[in-house]
Amino acid sequence: MRHLVSIGDLSRDEIEQILALGLRLKQEVKSGQRRPIFQNLVIGLLFEKPSLRTRVSFESLMNQHGGSSLYLGADVGWPSREPICDFMPILTSYLDALVIRAKNHQNVIEATKYSRCPIINGLTDASHPCQALADIMTIREHAAGRQQIKLAYVGDANNVAVSLAEICSKLQIEFSIAAPAGFQFSHEFLQGLGFSPSIQSTDPREAVRGADFVYTDVWTSMGQEAEMERRRLAFANFQVTPAVMAAASPDAKFLHCLPARRGEEVAAAVISGPHSIVIEQAENRLHAQKGLMAWLLETSIG
Repeated sequence: MRHLVSIGDLSRDEIEQILALGLRLKQEVKSGQRRPIFQNLVIGLLFEKPSLRTRVSFESLMNQHGGSSLYLGADVGWPSREPICDFMPILTSYLDALVIRAKNHQNVIEATKYSRCPIINGLTDASHPCQALADIMTIREHAAGRQQIKLAYVGDANNVAVSLAEICSKLQIEFSIAAPAGFQFSHEFLQGLGFSPSIQSTDPREAVRGADFVYTDVWTSMGQEAEMERRRLAFANFQVTPAVMAAASPDAKFLHCLPARRGEEVAAAVISGPHSIVIEQAENRLHAQKGLMAWLLETSIG
């Protein structure tokens, strides 16, 4: 049985299959066709953290194609009321797939050991693979067939950045990151992906130089609220401004996984400007996850 806990669980060919399937389903829906590919299937959404895009996109993709979903919040007791070894095999015996949005990445890894259906990581502190799939779908749509693409990330080397770096490594997309000292990737992580530590700097303009796509995320993620003031000081010079965008390619597009804090990690003039594709990027969560769900169920169930 296959699960998606991180991008590392997928080969390059598998990522391409998921993206191609998601794009085909997107085109079908845009033309008014909604095949019942998930008919009579039920997925669970086991969420410890708040969600807009992840929850609504998974609920919608099931409803659009004949399936259904169950939102499971704190009332079900995950992961405190029962040990995972008891909780998970019971829950997953009721479902065809389970999406988990968890505070602790290790809990998702442990859940896969006891699961009776495929598990998808809908976000943890360490990884956000669904976001990365949607990001690459969006980049491909705007790359106009270009084979050489550079993606620059400005900000904390967090879960979103981890998954971006992993998928760029798999697909041989040039990747760079600018982050302050103490908030960067380890050299071991970069070398494990086949990247040189030189792709990482403390200068946003250096990182985005020549980039086709510039990406950022909030400075303080969910669960890090106690660090907010320290992070604001550390990241004060890492806002994506029009001047930073000017250092990228002339037609560079701006990406953000959302929600955004205008005036912190990104200037309002950038995220609301003509180079921003964040709304399309967010919509592609729906389509990329359709491809993922269809591929994963076919691979695991047949």
